[in-house]
Amino acid sequence: MIADARVKDELRSWQRKMEKRQSMTGRLAKRIQNKVNQIIPEKVHYVVTTSIKNMVHATLIGSEYTTSVKVMQNKSFEERESQVDEAIKRYKKAAAVEGAGTGAGGILLGMADFPLLLGIKMKFLFETASCYGYDVNDFRERLFILYLFQLAFSSEEKRKEVYAIVSNWDDYAQTIPTEEQYLENINWKEFQLEYRDHIDLVKMLQLIPGFGAIVGAAANYHFLDVLGETAKNGYRMRLLKL
Repeated sequence: MIADARVKDELRSWQRKMEKRQSMTGRLAKRIQNKVNQIIPEKVHYVVTTSIKNMVHATLIGSEYTTSVKVMQNKSFEERESQVDEAIKRYKKAAAVEGAGTGAGGILLGMADFPLLLGIKMKFLFETASCYGYDVNDFRERLFILYLFQLAFSSEEKRKEVYAIVSNWDDYAQTIPTEEQYLENINWKEFQLEYRDHIDLVKMLQLIPGFGAIVGAAANYHFLDVLGETAKNGYRMRLLKL
């Protein structure tokens, strides 16, 4: 694949950001988050945990996200990037609309936002994989999608660990066990805690009636923006070997 200097500069800038040491702000945010977790209603924790477990299960062994995905063949790098950019715009708008709608309804609809937003994010990642020419029917490609998801929504401390896997994916993929073995050993609790901790400080405001509509739209738009940047650069690393 051939890419222009702008793409390579963007990729290298993103790589530097992924490799940065945990900041004092990041450590402080983690301590605050631990305190916030103690006051969040248990039913909210349950909704998030269940939604994430269902999402991971659907990603790895379900057909919900794969049935309509077609791998783009014989396309230039520029054409692939253009398709991904269009997808990012579409999914950001969809996420914002969904966030505004559920945020306007207070705590019950706000809780419903978690699984809905997860679905939007995963559909985007599957479409992005196909745009870059990767077959999501391959278990390892679906697993790569999950690592991209983790990379986008993990703490600074966890991010370096996940980035090390994503940036050396070809080697890591050779060590992955079968689907059955992987599912038996996945740490559901750790996976959901990283995601929940990343979004809680913002998303809890979405549960406030009225005010939640504004927060929901802006937060969901932002989360898709972050996911888009992560996905693009994750696949760029694999295609460009940088």
